[in-house]
Amino acid sequence: MNAITASLGHEFAVGAVANAVQGRALSQPKAVNPAIAAKQRDDADLLERIAAGDKLAMKVLYARHHVQTYRFLLRLVGDEAHAEDLVSEVFFDVWRNAHQFQGNSRVSTWILAIARFKALSALRRRKDDELDDDHAAAIADTADDPEIAVQKKDRVAIMRQCLSHLSLVHREIIDLAYYQDKPINEVAEILGVPENTVKTRMFHARRRLSELLAQAGIDRTYQ
Repeated sequence: MNAITASLGHEFAVGAVANAVQGRALSQPKAVNPAIAAKQRDDADLLERIAAGDKLAMKVLYARHHVQTYRFLLRLVGDEAHAEDLVSEVFFDVWRNAHQFQGNSRVSTWILAIARFKALSALRRRKDDELDDDHAAAIADTADDPEIAVQKKDRVAIMRQCLSHLSLVHREIIDLAYYQDKPINEVAEILGVPENTVKTRMFHARRRLSELLAQAGIDRTYQ
């Protein structure tokens, strides 16, 4: 899991952060090409089979979605072992609750909504972590000075560090919109908020990320 995620993380980190700070528009709902539509139908079929107790279907669904789910959880909880444990919990819930999937969204969106709930519940259980905006901002402000990362001369590491300095609210919106490439309506569904709230949070998240990158000596026009 870690080796796979590390290689994928390097590939996506630069592009995702660049898109965010340069203000790339959030994805809008659009027509799905036939291949993607077929995969989505296949995922839904897998859930139907899982609801009937088909373990092979569960293995196939897990193989398709566990890396994406792990990366999402890791950026929320910030701990590899914890993220791996949460992945197991997420897919256990998928196994138990497959019959509850209504088909109103993509299966991947449904799984990420479960993952987000698990991550927030886990963070609430941490003794020193309160998820109100003020404390989340305080956590970000007390992180290591981004200038320390500049000395490492590793741009990807700096970008990841800056992402980790964001509050949880801002981190998850960047992740869903630019790492997972979810359209506005699906981000809103996962977060359980109106689409306008998604846009507002993204505006503030981009501004904060741009500030952190500037402090780290990275210009927003970098490639």
